[in-house]
Amino acid sequence: MHTALHQRLLYQKQVRKKIFHYNEYTGIASLDPAFAKNQSTMWPAHQLFSTLVEIDDSLNIKPSIATRWEISDDKRIYTFYLRPDVLFHNDACFPQSKGRRLVAADVAFSLNRIIEAATASPGAWIFNGKVDSIQPFTALNDTTFQLRLLQPYQPILGILSMQYCSIVAPEAVKLYGKDFRRHPVGSGPFKFVKWEEGQALIFAKNENYFERDSAGNRLLISMALK
Repeated sequence: MHTALHQRLLYQKQVRKKIFHYNEYTGIASLDPAFAKNQSTMWPAHQLFSTLVEIDDSLNIKPSIATRWEISDDKRIYTFYLRPDVLFHNDACFPQSKGRRLVAADVAFSLNRIIEAATASPGAWIFNGKVDSIQPFTALNDTTFQLRLLQPYQPILGILSMQYCSIVAPEAVKLYGKDFRRHPVGSGPFKFVKWEEGQALIFAKNENYFERDSAGNRLLISMALK
């Protein structure tokens, strides 16, 4: 075999090994996490976005973009301390199309967005009757976020791990408007590439993703959903 052709075939084989294909037979209605009401929308949202906390394989709450949190003595105020190295995906909604650092104000924006009537999120129920009606979500500074409850509610950390509570880029929501459903911008392990609705959805690795595997390596795959 010709050397150049042989090398090209080897390269194509290596590239194919780094692509994960997933078939979603029920179809995907939206890539906006505020509408992640079923498994077909939750799964891609989990790849595109990050949450304050996550649930591990043993159903324990573990840190994600929040490194730690404190709970007030009366169990009504939760203060979260955020990682300083979380970046939004590169996108045209940012200056020079370069993703910026995720800060506490983005968390407040994202959670407030769930309960805003204009969003019409089916996930609004997760906070109804639970969070403070005046100032439920507050950014104390860039790395400190505070959540206030009406009364103690132990499951609140589990609720914050739900895909509804994914942190979105405010600039993208404002720029794309209703089209944010098919042009998502988050900080998850994968970034959006292309979506032909009803045909294929393609993500690529997020080179700037903050988490690493046990060996200290970043993700090395792309993803195609059909």
